[in-house]
Amino acid sequence: MKGAVESREVNDFMDFLIIERGLAKNSVAAYGTDLDRFVSYLSGRGKEVGAADKHDLSGHIQTLSAQGCAPRTISRKISAIKGLYKFLIGEKRVAADPTQNLVLPKAGKKLPTFLEYNDMEALLALPDTKKKGGLRDRAMLELLYACGMRVSELINLRIQNIQADGGFIRVFGKGSKERVVPIGGQALEWVMKYITEERPLFATEASEDFVLLNRRGRPFSRMGLWKIIHALLFKAGIKTHASPHTFRHTFATHLLKGGADLRSVQEMLGHADISTTQIYTHVNREYLKDVHQTYHPRNKEVKP
Repeated sequence: MKGAVESREVNDFMDFLIIERGLAKNSVAAYGTDLDRFVSYLSGRGKEVGAADKHDLSGHIQTLSAQGCAPRTISRKISAIKGLYKFLIGEKRVAADPTQNLVLPKAGKKLPTFLEYNDMEALLALPDTKKKGGLRDRAMLELLYACGMRVSELINLRIQNIQADGGFIRVFGKGSKERVVPIGGQALEWVMKYITEERPLFATEASEDFVLLNRRGRPFSRMGLWKIIHALLFKAGIKTHASPHTFRHTFATHLLKGGADLRSVQEMLGHADISTTQIYTHVNREYLKDVHQTYHPRNKEVKP
């Protein structure tokens, strides 16, 4: 990948990512964009990649920050630069790594957005199940909320993965890792009603046994599914800045609010590391704080 300023080191690293690491084109393109920006910065200082030192790296970070880049964005860009120098050291093309002991700006953890219980209930009731597509949309929402599935997991869900008798769903997550997630009775009823009554209206020979089908009888794309959900959120008047992950966040937050233990939520979400799940405890603490302030007698306004 060639940037505005030519760099043989960066081009060779890009080739390494494609050939040796087998990274996807989008990932390699993202690396290239971040590294091109670094090379341009060095060029402005009369430096090349092989001659950069820790002062150049610190200056680059300061420049990015001054240009309005968020700490997370800066960390991502520096991660690409670290990868470049790790490659160059392995190739014995530089003697020292200028990214060592680099101090990065701290990125505050962004708390996940979730829907309140009343909003979620209103959203579930919104699809018109008497019209074609209504049962499907209801089943879609029920699965997202009842099982905490990722959108990618939902669009790849197959009928054979639904264990209706036991009330479980086999979910295949990142890296094709399998987990078994419970599904509540109400949600399961809506899903089975859609499968038996409405899915045949969408199905074609190309449908295989994917659960959710679009109007052409094919499994949904991520964007196709999100368009439907986004339209329902808009129709419901829910102004929360939602994303496809909002329902997964809602699933986890409501479980913790209801008293579920963190390990169980971790298992249902399919998180490899419990630290990933722990961000939801911060949301739960805010909820507990609100409850405390509302109901504890010492929080009532009393004049001294």
